[in-house]
Amino acid sequence: MRRRDFIKGIAGAAAAWPLAARAQQSAIPVIGFVYPGVPELSAGVIAAFRKGLNETGFVEGRNVTVEFRLGLPRPLLN
Repeated sequence: MRRRDFIKGIAGAAAAWPLAARAQQSAIPVIGFVYPGVPELSAGVIAAFRKGLNETGFVEGRNVTVEFRLGLPRPLLN
């Protein structure tokens, strides 16, 4: 009888494994925002970008993360 109880316990744990795996939260996606202008002049562009995200159902910090990279590009060498 002990052997059968042991096998039932192993089978029950194996059956419950996928349920426990589904309970994990998925990772939050990260969006990279690259703007080649100076930060002072990019406020309107960033506000429009955030508004567009909100209109499509994304809320920064809740279900999406945005990483901003701003700055002037380096001049091209001839």
